[in-house]
Amino acid sequence: MTPIKTPKKLIEVALPLDAINKAAAREKSIRHGHPSTLHLWWARRPLAAARAVIFAQMVNDPGYERHLGRGVNKEKAALERERLFKIIEDLVKWENTNKETVLERARAEIRRSWRETCELNKNHPQAAELFNPDKLPAFHDPFAGGGALPLEAQRLGLESYASDLNPVAVTINKAMIEIPPRFAGRAPVGPLPPSPQRGRGVGGEGELFEQDWPGATGLAEDVRRYGAWMREEAEKRIGHLYPKIEVTAEMVVERADLKPLVGKKLTVIAWLWARTVRSPNPAFSHAEVPLASTFVLSSKAGKEAYVVPVVEGDRYRFTVKLGPLTEAARDGTKASGRGANFACVLSQTPIGGKYIKAEAQAGRMGARIMAIVAEGARSRVYLAPTEEHEAIARNIRPEWKPEVEFFQQALGFRVGNYGMTQWSDLFTHRQLVALTTFSDLVQEAIDRCWPKYRTKLSRPTGTIGVVQ
Repeated sequence: MTPIKTPKKLIEVALPLDAINKAAAREKSIRHGHPSTLHLWWARRPLAAARAVIFAQMVNDPGYERHLGRGVNKEKAALERERLFKIIEDLVKWENTNKETVLERARAEIRRSWRETCELNKNHPQAAELFNPDKLPAFHDPFAGGGALPLEAQRLGLESYASDLNPVAVTINKAMIEIPPRFAGRAPVGPLPPSPQRGRGVGGEGELFEQDWPGATGLAEDVRRYGAWMREEAEKRIGHLYPKIEVTAEMVVERADLKPLVGKKLTVIAWLWARTVRSPNPAFSHAEVPLASTFVLSSKAGKEAYVVPVVEGDRYRFTVKLGPLTEAARDGTKASGRGANFACVLSQTPIGGKYIKAEAQAGRMGARIMAIVAEGARSRVYLAPTEEHEAIARNIRPEWKPEVEFFQQALGFRVGNYGMTQWSDLFTHRQLVALTTFSDLVQEAIDRCWPKYRTKLSRPTGTIGVVQ
């Protein structure tokens, strides 16, 4: 068997680790354009590190190797490594992620090293098959996960293939590294979103003027356009289930800070609920009391907010207060000790885990809104719940739900202990309606856009393959 002559790679000798680590750490704070915003994969590799490692694995170290008859002396090799390190330092910066001038410098070095390797092996019996200087080796990640490595290999000019058994990982990889190259350089086909200049729905499809759509920018624009269409359609169908909240004069009685907002209708960001069970105290058995591990809404310095349960005889209601957090706010209704131990907000009677599970399995676990989080001018506004908003949530009835039983015992998945036996039990009725509405809209969007794409689509060879 003829041995393959493999030059030592840069990664085997040295790397600018400080620059790579700094760039990888910075990625944790990136919230726009990073794959982690698509799905927070639990073992995602930093893109900066993936890009640097693949580059260093593909580029030959400049040091002299007598047995191969290649490389330069120590002094020249050190200078050459510094030049390669500078390429890596530029390559790992987030702002250079898609900068063609930076990427092309890296690709040129990879091609140069590959041609050198091909020259060393030109006499190999399989040289034509294995060492074609015009065709870089393909990259295959058999356990691709979140797709950082195949994505960066593709960015560096390699033909990438990714595989994984997890269907979520397959979906992520298709979205990031298989689909975009198929539509590279294509103009968007979706309907122009409404604008103040055009009015709602005016403008039709396509562009008002010719422009270039390099890379996947046309596809990204279509994602925005169809996303805008889906949001508009969803608002027509289920917008009434997500009403705004009006700040009234009555609210100012307990919250003077709300006075400037009286009469304004604020967009709700979230409704915060607490699970409830009937009080184990016979005197309050008619009341469903909250199981809240904390009442804290915001712990940011200077913007603290928390829920306060106001007991009125054998009833209670929730209000919201601002200011320094109290111990009662931090603890909620959680009792001391480990496990699901709580206390009745009306009588302080202990509520043990066994009681909670028994109530839940009997179908007597409920829920109650503790607070409403709304969008303010400069920050979030925390408000007490209203009867109107709670009534809307309680009166929703989904037309369809996934009535499929799931496993009852699994690592970290023990909701069956609380009476939940079907996938639909994991969602509120409003969530089920919203999820099914968006699922329907996804199919409608596909029906709208696919005929336009189908007539133009041609898959380029050697870009990416993703398999499950």
